[in-house]
Amino acid sequence: MVKKQYHTELVNIQQKVLRLSKLANAATKGSVKALQDHDVRQAEAIIIGGARINDLSAEIEVLCMQLPALQPPVDQDLRMIEALIKVNIDIERISDLAVDIAEIVAANDGREYVKPLLDIPMMAHITCEMLDDALCAFGELNSTLAYDVAKRDDEIDALFDQLRRVLLTFMIENP
Repeated sequence: MVKKQYHTELVNIQQKVLRLSKLANAATKGSVKALQDHDVRQAEAIIIGGARINDLSAEIEVLCMQLPALQPPVDQDLRMIEALIKVNIDIERISDLAVDIAEIVAANDGREYVKPLLDIPMMAHITCEMLDDALCAFGELNSTLAYDVAKRDDEIDALFDQLRRVLLTFMIENP
């Protein structure tokens, strides 16, 4: 009986992590859309939603810590719990960054940007795809897909470096 309850709880945690990833993905897309549209109302909704995401993340963390109390985990289960904790932390961080973008929108209050927003939406799109693929790779234990996701991080890094260089040039030209 305990083993069945243990497995049910593990699946429950995995489902919560999937829900968390969908919320973080939506927050990322929503915050970038608010940035593009100068939409303070949408940004405020993202900020409020960030608190709910943090609550779900905290719940997942507690459940992961409580799970071994039901039954001592075997190595494979222990690795799964560890992976769920790490994934939870990373997804929660993604949502925090989405909230940071939303806070910038709220603070900017409709002022024009120094350059058109091309790089940031592209980076957000790629990041959301990577998150979906990473969770798919995790769920399917697909190492090839996981490797492909890791390679795409270089694409994001290159876009970030390019954007940073452009913005530094703007700042040098017009402090």
